[in-house]
Amino acid sequence: MNRRLALLVLVQGLFLTNNICFMAINGLVGLALAPRPWMATLPICAYVAGGALMARWVGRHQLRFGRQRAFLIGLAVAFVSCGVALWSVLNQQFWGVVGATLMAGYYNAGAALYRFAATELVPPSQRESAISWVLGGGCLGAVLGPWLAGASKQWLVAPFAGAYLMLMGVAVAGALLMSRIEFPPLVQPAPGAGGRPSGELLRQPVFLVALAASALGYGVMNLLMAATPIAMGQCGLPFADAGLVLQWHVLGMFVPSFFTGGLIRRMGVLRVMALGVALNLGCVVFALSGQDLPHFLGALLLLGVGWNFLYIGGTTLFTQAYRPEEKTRAQGLLDTGVYATMTLTSFSSGALVTTGGWQWMNWASLVPLSLCALALAALAWGPSRGSRAR
Repeated sequence: MNRRLALLVLVQGLFLTNNICFMAINGLVGLALAPRPWMATLPICAYVAGGALMARWVGRHQLRFGRQRAFLIGLAVAFVSCGVALWSVLNQQFWGVVGATLMAGYYNAGAALYRFAATELVPPSQRESAISWVLGGGCLGAVLGPWLAGASKQWLVAPFAGAYLMLMGVAVAGALLMSRIEFPPLVQPAPGAGGRPSGELLRQPVFLVALAASALGYGVMNLLMAATPIAMGQCGLPFADAGLVLQWHVLGMFVPSFFTGGLIRRMGVLRVMALGVALNLGCVVFALSGQDLPHFLGALLLLGVGWNFLYIGGTTLFTQAYRPEEKTRAQGLLDTGVYATMTLTSFSSGALVTTGGWQWMNWASLVPLSLCALALAALAWGPSRGSRAR
């Protein structure tokens, strides 16, 4: 830990405050304003779709403007998009909320690179710990996000409009902290030497497995988390219970970060990722066993820890898949895949929970989890496995 990394941990915490608050309120705002119930999670879907559309664009901006300036642009976009969402909710404009969250996707995609930027602030031997510490900053979001959503619910005339006002302040605080972090210059590719083609990068087994773990793990987590407030409301549980469940879910996502890096060094990255798949399967079993508060709480807690092992493991594995001059392009490819998967699951989430119900969603999540398990097995036991990935 050093001063720059500590500041980046705080900025990550503010980013997750924005994310968790978005997840807590956007489905409910969508349900209140959408012309059709199945469109309720479109504001969440637009947020991750924006990330998918802008991930490679963000990567180019990182290379052109440098880490700090590109991250500050993202925080400015966060401020403006929350202002647009605030106006839209006050004026009952559903598509305005969708447009605002689509715009915020630039911030989402940019902040996803905090975990890679963290590895540039420490010696190479500490990269796993740096990734873990930055993602551990999400614990701040676990506390602030649900509290902010609940505390500001009735601040203004329209329910939850006050949350967007608060998130504008969160973006300003993040920008002030980011302005104090100096990042090492990114390696600029020499003319005509930009590294391997994108197709060649994607064909690497290590790249494919890292992408599968990150995208499918995030997709399953997003599928179930986005629908949780709606599903709990369908079961007659109050919004306060949904906030509690999301809070423990996010703590499950980020508290393990403080030891996941050490766990990877001791057990190996593939074993930790396999444990993440097993915990996700445990989440499904728990969710299918009942629909009261303890079952939602237990399922989402397991889901959070499972996501942590898959995402940090996938990010760590991914750092073996590119050369320095390929860094920003490779990271853009990975996050494009992650956000594209999240877009699909965000849209499916609203449709499944309002038509098939909570249990059907959990059964459906077994498909991507099985694919992720197969990808890990193929790398672990296949002839192309490398000693660093064991």
